[in-house]
Amino acid sequence: MKLLFVGDVVGKAGRQILKQKLPSLIDRHMVDLVVVNAENAAAGYGLTLSVMDELYQAGAQVLTSGNHIWDKKEILEVLDRDKRLLRPHNYPTGLAGRGYDIFETAAGLPVAVINLEGRVFMKNLDCPFRVADQILEEVSGQAKMIFVDFHAEATSEKQALGHYLDGRVSAVIGTHTHVQTADEKILAGGTGYLTDAGMTGAQDAVIGNQKEPALQRFLTQLPVRLEVAKKDPLLCAVLVTMDEKNGRCTAIERVQERP
Repeated sequence: MKLLFVGDVVGKAGRQILKQKLPSLIDRHMVDLVVVNAENAAAGYGLTLSVMDELYQAGAQVLTSGNHIWDKKEILEVLDRDKRLLRPHNYPTGLAGRGYDIFETAAGLPVAVINLEGRVFMKNLDCPFRVADQILEEVSGQAKMIFVDFHAEATSEKQALGHYLDGRVSAVIGTHTHVQTADEKILAGGTGYLTDAGMTGAQDAVIGNQKEPALQRFLTQLPVRLEVAKKDPLLCAVLVTMDEKNGRCTAIERVQERP
C-alpha cells in the first residue's frame, strides 16, 4: 500500500503546484492514499472552506494540520463535521475536531492517520507521546497501517517520537519547519521516519514568506507583517510504502517536484 504525504502547503503558490503535480504523482507511483498538511494553505495561515475544497479537488483525501489550523474561524465548525480534516489531537479536551481517524483506500484497506503537535519551542499542550499511546489503544484491531504527522519544531522531539513509536506505527513524518530533511529511514522496528517532509510553496522565500519583510524582522526585531511569497514553487512530499499484512514500512522516498 502506497501513501503519499505532501508537506505543508503554503498559500496560492503551494496550491497551484499541488494541482499541477499531484495527479501525475498519484498515477506514476500508483498511490493508494493521499494525505496533505494544509495548515498554511490559506494565505499562509490556516484554512478556509474554499481552500479546503480546492485541496480536495486537487486530489487530497485526508488533510492534516498544526498550530495554524485555528487561524481562520470559519473552519472551526468544519472540524467537527468533516472527518477528512484533522487537527493535532493533543490540544485540550473540548475543542472542535479530532486528530485521528481510520480511512479506507479504494481497495478497502483501512489506514489510520494520526495528527500530533510537539511541545518543544511551541505551545504547552498535552504530551504527544502519551496521547499517541491512547490513540493506538483506540485504533487497535481496526488498522494495521498507521501514519503519523508530527507537527513539531525540534528535531530531537521528532526523532524521539519516531523511536518511541517504532514498531507500533507504519511511519512518523515531521512537518512545521518547511524545510525537507534528508534523513529518511526505516527504523529497527519497521517504522518509516523523516524529520520533516518539507514545504509545498514558494522557494524564493524565507520558509514561504517574502524575503524582505522576513529580513526586516530579523534586522529590526520589530513585528513586521509577513507576506506569502509566490516565486519558484516546489512540491515537497514523501512516499511511504506499507505492508498491508503487518503495517510495517517497506520503503520510504522523498519527493520534490517543480513546475
